[in-house]
Amino acid sequence: MEQIPFWASKSFWKKMAIWVTAGSFLLLIILTFDTMSKVTAGTKRVPDYSVINKQIDYRYDESKHHSMPVIGGDAPLFGKILSEQEAEQLVTLGKKTIQAKNCMNCHTLLGNGAYFAPDLTKAWLDPAWGPESVRPMLMKMFLMDPEGNARTYGSGRKMPNLGITEQEAEGIIAFLKWMSSINTNGFPYNFKTAGGQ
Repeated sequence: MEQIPFWASKSFWKKMAIWVTAGSFLLLIILTFDTMSKVTAGTKRVPDYSVINKQIDYRYDESKHHSMPVIGGDAPLFGKILSEQEAEQLVTLGKKTIQAKNCMNCHTLLGNGAYFAPDLTKAWLDPAWGPESVRPMLMKMFLMDPEGNARTYGSGRKMPNLGITEQEAEGIIAFLKWMSSINTNGFPYNFKTAGGQ
């Protein structure tokens, strides 16, 4: 009777499957903690929520070969400097509203979502919204009444009226401003900000 080598036996491969699964699980735990330390608000790549009180722009960095966020002086959203807690509450409201209204059915956020409507990753910096002095008002008017304030740019695509309240609109704008401050390694590529960079 021919003897099966140990590496070809059923018991060897069962043990290997257990070890590989356990090793993969451990690796996933380590990677999860590592990722969380890099994507949590208040880290090097993701600023605190109170960044919505600052001027935000992008500048091309020759050494990195992509645009980087630049945080400037005071530029309070809706004319009021918010504490870190107030800013977090407003940004969280915006994020939850975007999730509740299922905006990713049409839009892309940080590379996730659909491509029917514009990418929202850097929407706060989009030149179409005009100078920062009027941007929050124009964005709020559009979110609350997209049909009456339509911006299709020749595409013929219009955002439906989602029944967004004024408070929800302000939360969405805060979320979009905060998101524009995240270092996304230049994503979306070829994006030109309101400052022209």
